[in-house]
Amino acid sequence: MRRRVLIFLIVPILSACLIGCSNGSVLKNQDDETAINTVEEQDSTPTADDEVKEADNIDGTNPTEPFVGRMALDSETEKFFYGTWKVEKLLGFANSYNDASEYPTGQKIIDDEIVIDKDLFSSKGLKNYSDYQYELKNPLYEITMICYNKDDFYRNFRMDLPGINMDDEIKAIQVSDSSSGFGIPVSFLVVNNDSLILVLEATCFELERVTD
Repeated sequence: MRRRVLIFLIVPILSACLIGCSNGSVLKNQDDETAINTVEEQDSTPTADDEVKEADNIDGTNPTEPFVGRMALDSETEKFFYGTWKVEKLLGFANSYNDASEYPTGQKIIDDEIVIDKDLFSSKGLKNYSDYQYELKNPLYEITMICYNKDDFYRNFRMDLPGINMDDEIKAIQVSDSSSGFGIPVSFLVVNNDSLILVLEATCFELERVTD
């Protein structure tokens, strides 16, 4: 009789221990998973530095690819770009066939002048080439591409020009008739807002500012 009583008492105690241990193990595992999830959530939360980097990529202050599109001239580029310019020397040609490039001497425009103002553009000074002579009132100047290094510039323009260095910023500027929207075959490259290059189809010339 005593053995049966002991058995009846031992069985519930063992069951309670097993259930308690099992529940403790489950709770411990749940606590561990909660801790891991909390750490992962903390790790994935954007930091202030991450937000700054993302903002840089959006607003273009930390560019990794060339800009392609159309944008108005910024104030710094306008300040540099406007003025009267004289054709100083031939720089080179695009790596493409073009009858109008007059390879290897380039067009005969050395010492000719171009006027670039906000309300007037005149290439009438290119005396020997009627196809390049334009006079536009209220011209439209637009940046159509920005390359942030020499390699990207070559990939897009197929030009290996002297004076363009590896980390230079090159802006391509298109000139258009504001009344019709049509571009003219006279365009420019602004290098670091420090030097200006005239592009006549496949030919490039260095320009020098004319001072009074």
